Amino acid sequence: MRNATVTVSLALMVAALPALAQDFRFTGTATTGDGTVIYEERHAVDGTCEDGVFRPQQHEVAYLKPDAEESFARKALAYDATVLRPTVDFVQPMFDEKMEITYPKAETLVINWQTPRGDSERFQVAYPPSTVVDSGFDNFVRQNWQSVVAGDPVEFRFLGPTRGEHYGFVMEQVENERVNADHVVQIRPTGVVLRFLVDPIVLGYDDSGALSDYLGLTNIRKNLDENYTAHIRYAVETSPDCELTL
Repeated sequence: MRNATVTVSLALMVAALPALAQDFRFTGTATTGDGTVIYEERHAVDGTCEDGVFRPQQHEVAYLKPDAEESFARKALAYDATVLRPTVDFVQPMFDEKMEITYPKAETLVINWQTPRGDSERFQVAYPPSTVVDSGFDNFVRQNWQSVVAGDPVEFRFLGPTRGEHYGFVMEQVENERVNADHVVQIRPTGVVLRFLVDPIVLGYDDSGALSDYLGLTNIRKNLDENYTAHIRYAVETSPDCELTL
């Protein structure tokens, strides 16, 4: 009887322990089509291991020009309610651009955008649970990892923050000669009109579920009217002590 009591007590103690803090660090190098380096992304993700799977909580990104020590743009994300829709605080001082995405109430998000031309835009957007925001796409891929491995398409909504609207997209397995990865998928619009306006984004992942490649439009400005399209190759520096995928 005493052994049973000790076993139960130990189980209760383990259950009461907080999830251990974990770090996930990786760096991305963005290049043009001819291989010229445009900038570097330095990602620092703090989170916990929950049921053997990493759950991000805070995510900081610093953007640096080649050989520079100071960042020219920064982004901070917080995954409070869900890993698919983080709050976003993005600043690009070179163009006087700022963007914030917050969630003041259930199923409603607010976008405050200071544009490069000095205007201010504010959008209040109602969204369904299938909506993905900003780098939530990375967590979306990992949450649907079995579909990625099996090659099954998955539909979702993706926020276009500068338009104040979300759109239908599909994630599907593809082959791409520029992306050499264990798993290659693309996310593309499902709407007929948007397909002609928005090119697919191609993503590469290794077998652990870590992002290795991003090929497509970035959030870094080339000039006042357009953003860079780049191939970003990622290298993991520190991995959490648990799985990245479900």
